[in-house]
Amino acid sequence: MNQSAVTTEPVSDGVGRALEISLRGVDELLPRDEWVKKLARSEATGQPLRIKLGLDPTAPDIHIGHTVVLNKMRQLQDLGHQVIFLIGDFTSLIGDPSGRNSTRPPLTKEQIQANAETYYKQASLVLDPAKTEIRYNSEWSEPLGASGMIQLAAKYTVARMMERDDFHKRFTSGQSISVHEFLYPLMQGYDSVALKSDLELGGTDQKFNLLMGRHLQQEYGQEPQCVLTMPLLVGLDGVDKMSKSKNNYIGITEDANTMFAKVLSISDTLMWDWYLLLSFKSLDEIAALKAEVAGGRNPKDAKVMLAKEITTRFHSAAAADAAEQDFINRSKGGVPDEIPELALSGAPLGIGALLKQANLAPSTSEANRLIDGGGVRVDGGVVSDKGLKLEAGTYVVQVGKRKFARVTLA
Repeated sequence: MNQSAVTTEPVSDGVGRALEISLRGVDELLPRDEWVKKLARSEATGQPLRIKLGLDPTAPDIHIGHTVVLNKMRQLQDLGHQVIFLIGDFTSLIGDPSGRNSTRPPLTKEQIQANAETYYKQASLVLDPAKTEIRYNSEWSEPLGASGMIQLAAKYTVARMMERDDFHKRFTSGQSISVHEFLYPLMQGYDSVALKSDLELGGTDQKFNLLMGRHLQQEYGQEPQCVLTMPLLVGLDGVDKMSKSKNNYIGITEDANTMFAKVLSISDTLMWDWYLLLSFKSLDEIAALKAEVAGGRNPKDAKVMLAKEITTRFHSAAAADAAEQDFINRSKGGVPDEIPELALSGAPLGIGALLKQANLAPSTSEANRLIDGGGVRVDGGVVSDKGLKLEAGTYVVQVGKRKFARVTLA
């Protein structure tokens, strides 16, 4: 973690505590000294700082990887500062090139509107909605018009834009860069001007865009914002950042049983990163728990605690308790109390076709692969014969640890 320059001037207990909270789990806080001065001024004047987070509604749902930054927003919100949840309905029309090796296809206004409708509702599961300012960047971006856009573009050079890592790599490898992609960091930076932001948060992949906000605020005669970047949460696979395209994510609107089980599926090593970035436990509590595990306590105990905390946050304590019991039942080979029920015709029906028709496997070839791996059970017994045909009757079919269906075959 890069905390930037170390502050040497004495600070009050309140500012010191706010700085400690600000730094928890961060990748960078830039410039740190400026943030301390802003905190001290806020404490002296009673004027809350304006803290901005922008998200482009490029998909209809938020996963818990997004909540890493939202958690930091909530921590700063609880200190009394004004948080601004910015929905990038205008910037989504351009498409964020961050980390891309090709031009991102822009979304239509209809797609953006449909996605935006769910964003704030889901973010409110983390933020305090009564104390959150919600804005759309089309408010000030659309009125700019052609002349305003030209004036804005004049405030940054092509040479500096090409210093950006993803643009540089694409240019040197001969991959195309569309001119409109240069507008994205400019427009995100202009959001900070419009909102008079004191601090902007984002993932590590957003650093260039966040620093653009500082630059443009100075160009427009404002005090520049500070920048706080959070690490990108590694997904369930323990390899790539959490992403729907990688299918290694947990959606914050997933049912409690699935959410609980998915958290328990992560590795013991990854668990501690998740504790740091997702848990609301204090650093001392996490350190004590980690020491207990190092001293011989079963790491699964710590993982269950994390799974229950996350499930409780997005559902309830009762739902988390029920999810734990459901997981125990499944681990013992038991059947959950509630499973999908469906009726199929065509008996006798091959097991591969049955799994596909019951939506327990995407194809018969995948069903056969699951059978070869010992992952398919019928009425509790492991299926080893891919040629198995089931006669008319009712069966409890299980795939893996979490997929069940009660199938009535006629």
